Parts: sequence; structure tokens; C-alpha cells
Amino acid sequence: MTEKKDNSTAKSKKKPNLEMKASAVKEKAKAKVAEKVATQKSPKEEVKSLKKKNESKNTITIKQVASGAGRLKNQIQTLKGLGLNKINKVATLEDTPSIRGMVKTVAHLIEVIKN
Repeated sequence: MTEKKDNSTAKSKKKPNLEMKASAVKEKAKAKVAEKVATQKSPKEEVKSLKKKNESKNTITIKQVASGAGRLKNQIQTLKGLGLNKINKVATLEDTPSIRGMVKTVAHLIEVIKN
């Protein structure tokens, strides 16, 4: 009988340790969440920073003036990649070499409004 009492006391000793570990993990998690919340920007600030990034980069505005129907498959796919699918649709994109190449591919179907 004395052995059973020893086992029960051994089990009771283990439980507080687990509880202490669990509470320590919870505290660490709370601290991490608090740090994230403190360093996060408000949604308005995030939008402003994104607008500033977009404004600083050069953009190109293009307008589709002819239909892609009956054109080569790569020209139709290029129009879709540029965000154009209907006549008179306008798209504003970053001015990068890849976009310039796409514009050159379908130059006869679009019009560059402004650089």
C-alpha cells in the first residue's frame, strides 16, 4: 500500500510542472501577440504607404482600340495579361521592360495614353 501512495505523490508532483509549463507557454504567446499588435500599422497607414510606393514607380496607361478576335493566340493572351479584353478598356500598369515587350507585341491593337 505504501507503494501506491508513493506513485500518487509522484503523479501529483508531475502535474504542477506541466501546469507551470503550460502557463509559461501561454505567457510567451501573449507577449508575442502584444509585440505584433504594437508594431502593426493601422489599415489607413498601410494604404498610404502602398499609395506612396505606387506613385514613386513609373506607370504606363494603355487603351485597347481594336478587338483581339481572329488574332494570334499569343496576342490574345498578351491582351489578357495586360488586363485588356474589350475595346476602349483602359489599364494602368507599372512601366517595366516586360510590360514594354507586351505592349510592343500588341501595338497594333492598343494605344498608349500616357507614360
